[in-house]
Amino acid sequence: MRYLVVSDIHSNIVAFEAVLEDTRRHGGFDRILCLGDIIGYGPWPNECIGLLREIDHIAVAGNHDWAAINKISVNSFHSDAAAACLWNGSQLQTEHVSYLFNLPLTAIEGDFTLVHGSLRDPLWEYLLGPKSAKDNLDLLKTSFLLVGHSHLPMLFSEKTNGGDLTELSFQPGSSFEVDQKRTVLNPGSVGQPRDGDPRASYVLYDSELRIANLYRAEYSIDLVQHEMVRVGLPSRMSERLREGW
Repeated sequence: MRYLVVSDIHSNIVAFEAVLEDTRRHGGFDRILCLGDIIGYGPWPNECIGLLREIDHIAVAGNHDWAAINKISVNSFHSDAAAACLWNGSQLQTEHVSYLFNLPLTAIEGDFTLVHGSLRDPLWEYLLGPKSAKDNLDLLKTSFLLVGHSHLPMLFSEKTNGGDLTELSFQPGSSFEVDQKRTVLNPGSVGQPRDGDPRASYVLYDSELRIANLYRAEYSIDLVQHEMVRVGLPSRMSERLREGW
């Protein structure tokens, strides 16, 4: 099975479509593993949910997904994020509200456990270093933890079985062989990268070869920015796309 691992699409259909097209250059995929925040920030919530639902996939809820439908509060969001989230919610088709409402906090697929933030706090905790990643392993029932939320591609692996975790270099085009050591992987963000690289970020994983590859896909940022301005989303949300922050 070949998996496309994505997170934080954030209503950016142009970036999402670019990722799907880019996977063809790398052998394609059989199923999508989506780590939440399908919507929020961007201008195409229905289009992103609709496209994802057309493809064989497993998805978990992100904080923006549930905040947009008032399943959780936006009180902890900064003002621009809250405004964009509420606008996204106001645009949703009824069937897409139901889809988001029924997303689970966690899911298991083979060797993978999927969660948006962390196993300790599925919607909100950022796994940004070896310590926070290690602290989640006691709750892990599989060998491979997939997380999103930070919008940063990251990779942590045990030095030895049951040992400390170390952060590994995970750059575009790099490959990682998944062995018996427990691993925490973040594919980065499709729709709003924050690592200084504005290209959409994603991972392809081959379960037979047990190889994970990180890729980046270019897309028309101008087109997305124009639409965000047209529908009245906060300017800061569109400006950050150009710099990848």
